Amino acid sequence: MNVRSRGEKTFEFVVHMVMIFLCLLVVIPFILLIVGSFTDEAVAVRDGYTFFPDKFSLDAYSYILKEWKQIGQAYLVTAIVTVLGVFLSILVTSTFAFGLTVRDVPGVKVIQFLSVFTMLFNGGLVSTYYCYTNIFHIKNTLAALIVPGLLMSAFNVILVKNYFATNIPTELFDAAEIDGASLFRIYGTIVMPLSTPIIATIGLRAALGYWNSWTNSMYYVTDNRLNTIQYLLEKMSQNIQFLVKNADKLTIANMIDIPSVTVRMAIAVVAVLPIMCIYPFFQKYFAKGLMVGAVKG
Repeated sequence: MNVRSRGEKTFEFVVHMVMIFLCLLVVIPFILLIVGSFTDEAVAVRDGYTFFPDKFSLDAYSYILKEWKQIGQAYLVTAIVTVLGVFLSILVTSTFAFGLTVRDVPGVKVIQFLSVFTMLFNGGLVSTYYCYTNIFHIKNTLAALIVPGLLMSAFNVILVKNYFATNIPTELFDAAEIDGASLFRIYGTIVMPLSTPIIATIGLRAALGYWNSWTNSMYYVTDNRLNTIQYLLEKMSQNIQFLVKNADKLTIANMIDIPSVTVRMAIAVVAVLPIMCIYPFFQKYFAKGLMVGAVKG
């Protein structure tokens, strides 16, 4: 029977208290966000955001529903970009990482150094914009929303490489080579099936990146049909602020009824809800993959 000492019990209690405190720091803002989105506009202006408002209202969501045609289009674009981006990110990252783990590859150390170098330095926004618009000609295309975030995350490559090196026995590679398997077959039938945690980790990181991205839309897209949900909701928020500030100069009916304060909360809820629903299903893989992949091989 394992009897814990008083010091171990105290340490465990302190650790639990710290973790509960950190969890509250994460959860409480989300609760305030949701409650604030259902708060009456006048109450929010008078009392600010609170967990127990005097009056609830659906005006903020009603305003969003009036704009649902363009919001639905933006959701569709964002979903397509996220799915394609995650698939391509996993493909590019895993193949690159697998190449770095293969023995006797000429110049592998140079390639690995160059990939890590991109974590510290880059070409800057001007040169990046010029390359994507004038050389690759991806402006106003779906590729403009995918490629800039795809090429590439060196941090993800390091995570995957370390996972491959520390969790997949080299004896499996040797046995497969003896049986005549090519590198592509080894990658597809051995490496990927054994790498579910790290693949889920980089997939979730890529999904979060693509879903929350709005800078690519701002830089490379002028066609409103290709607006992502984050960029569209940001534009809506800015437009509402402009209309409210200039209400006395404009002749738009019911200008004062626009829920300028609470709609920002509702917009944030609308944008973050899909990710909040998906994350719990990948959380266990994410934690395991991030922990194991971060171990130096």
